[in-house]
Amino acid sequence: MASQSSFAQPLPPVLHRRPRRRAVFGGIDLGTNNCRMLIGTPSGQGFTVLDSFSRVVRLGEGLYETGRLSSVAMERALVSLALCAERARRWRGDEANAPIRLRAIATEACRQAENGEEFVRRVRETTGLPLEIINPREEAELAVESCASLLRRAGRRALLFDIGGGSTEIAWVRLDGGPRPELIGYLSLPVGVVTLSERCAGSCYQAEGFARLMQDVITLLRPFEAVHRIGEEIRQGGVMMVGTSGTVTTLAGVSLKLERYRRGVVDGVSLSRQAVDAALAEAWALGREGLSRHPCIGQERVEFVLPGCAIFAAIHELWQAQQLVVADRGLREGILMRLMRGGPPQTRSRFQA
Repeated sequence: MASQSSFAQPLPPVLHRRPRRRAVFGGIDLGTNNCRMLIGTPSGQGFTVLDSFSRVVRLGEGLYETGRLSSVAMERALVSLALCAERARRWRGDEANAPIRLRAIATEACRQAENGEEFVRRVRETTGLPLEIINPREEAELAVESCASLLRRAGRRALLFDIGGGSTEIAWVRLDGGPRPELIGYLSLPVGVVTLSERCAGSCYQAEGFARLMQDVITLLRPFEAVHRIGEEIRQGGVMMVGTSGTVTTLAGVSLKLERYRRGVVDGVSLSRQAVDAALAEAWALGREGLSRHPCIGQERVEFVLPGCAIFAAIHELWQAQQLVVADRGLREGILMRLMRGGPPQTRSRFQA
């Protein structure tokens, strides 16, 4: 009979280990027109959203004429940033969650404005947010970072553009040089939907005015084309064009005939050149009244749609890719992805509750 003495051996002590706390990351993007925040936790190759915030603040309103941020615009932005700070403080850390690691950035409006640095200092003092002004190259890098999962579909190159409120960022990206997309070149155009809407004063609604604005933007793009020969690369094949901005997501909503805007349908959708041409023509034909009633646009954004379309039409005309991939994602997603990878070191700002 087998010995049963083994059952009487003392059991090893039970180790009561403290469960690992969930990592929490936050990104705030203060642009020329919008203030956006995203809080998330790593999940697979991406993240799960824990909280998000977006509000139109029009920080760059009047900047084209005065060169300064107005007191009214700064107050609007401060109110939204204070709300972001309050919501971020909810993730100060407990038994389940580690303290939030957060980065807050400002872009073109604060870069251009004479009082941009002064405003950033005021934000830090009043909200506690570690707001900083980033340069155009990092803005392009963050846009690429946010779209990395979409770029994995592509071949050897990608042309990514982000039509913002105060500027338009162009990124020329190598996809076949390593495990991650590599920025080959970038261009920051000093035109965005807010600055162009103030400058054109409604001329986008006339065919001649729209065509003139489009040609002005093409002129700004040509030196970048001369250096990188992107048109020739597109003709050779293996180049993906990706648009990440309110302009292209709006055009996608128009093209897809959406009765209301649905991010899950728009993000990552691929539109043919013919579909893009039809959406541009439809947006222009709708005019101000039609655009304001469109379920994917509305009254708050109507003045920015056709200026954005003029910028996009220039990109679309100069670089004739046969497909456009639409990305409903941007700098705040790029911030989260970079923070989750642990670098670069200067991005590891910890928000103090």
